[in-house]
Amino acid sequence: MNAHTLPTMRLKTHWFKPGASKSPAEQASAMAFIEFRVAQQMLKRMRGADFDIDAGQPYFAFLREVLVFLVALTDRIAFAQMPAEARAEFTMALVRHLARNLAENEQDLLGAPAEGAASYADSFIDLVNEVTAHYGEFGADPDSAAGGTGFHPDFGFVRYLGRRLEPTLPDKDRRWVLDQVMAIEAPEAIATVQRAMRDLHDPAPRRARRSSVSGE
Repeated sequence: MNAHTLPTMRLKTHWFKPGASKSPAEQASAMAFIEFRVAQQMLKRMRGADFDIDAGQPYFAFLREVLVFLVALTDRIAFAQMPAEARAEFTMALVRHLARNLAENEQDLLGAPAEGAASYADSFIDLVNEVTAHYGEFGADPDSAAGGTGFHPDFGFVRYLGRRLEPTLPDKDRRWVLDQVMAIEAPEAIATVQRAMRDLHDPAPRRARRSSVSGE
């Protein structure tokens, strides 16, 4: 299996009227929608590149890892864009929105968690708290630091996503996941999140343009 290129994902990132001031919680709600779609599109693209990601537990294991990666990425961008209190409010609201959305999907497809087990939302929040600390050990790509994007993850940051995804895939696909993630999937996701964070915080008027929420 080789890295496969699929059509670039296109997601609406202009959510608010130009000049409108939105709270960190409102911005987080918009970002949560975008990031859930990014994660779903990454999964779809991986399937299109012949990775076997079965419906059920493997599907959600994959989504959880991608969403944690996106949270870590977004929080690092927010660090450069927001005061500390606003950043904390934004990130906490983002995680809550994603946890609720993910839990609703898991509940619909997998049924309720086993008796005595943590809720789906709590399990995701626990994973975010654990794994974002690992992402925090990585830094920015020095070659991109002057690009005005706020934060562009370095090699280790992106590679860690590939390593986290390996156990979610069958044995036959694990040797290829790093290539696919680092060459195709992560750059697409990073660019979308960077653009969304820039657009959500940019009050300048924009020219009308066609936009789409489709990744196809």
